[in-house]
Amino acid sequence: MGDFESRDRDEVHSKKVRAGKRTYFFDVKATRSNDYYITITESKKRLEDGSFIKHKIFLYKEDFEKFAEGLKDTVEYIKAHQDVSEKRYEFGEAGANARVPAENDFSYNA
Repeated sequence: MGDFESRDRDEVHSKKVRAGKRTYFFDVKATRSNDYYITITESKKRLEDGSFIKHKIFLYKEDFEKFAEGLKDTVEYIKAHQDVSEKRYEFGEAGANARVPAENDFSYNA
């Protein structure tokens, strides 16, 4: 079995999250011994040539708790020291050119 076929076989679950100019992929994969792990991939389109730049990290099940704790603590630190307003990206017929709503305005106007 080739490397491509092997990659298809070991993917168990996938979640795609679009966030503005970036897309995040949260993939659950299985090792040959059927142990699950997570890959988190950030994909961003490069304006110069339209190619995609990807960054990937591997998160193994023995590290889930510490990783989640570290992420939670880091997010709480930022929220305590700066205003954080999460953007909601909505893509309708206008696609990527849809306007980003103003702070606290989550309505969509094309």
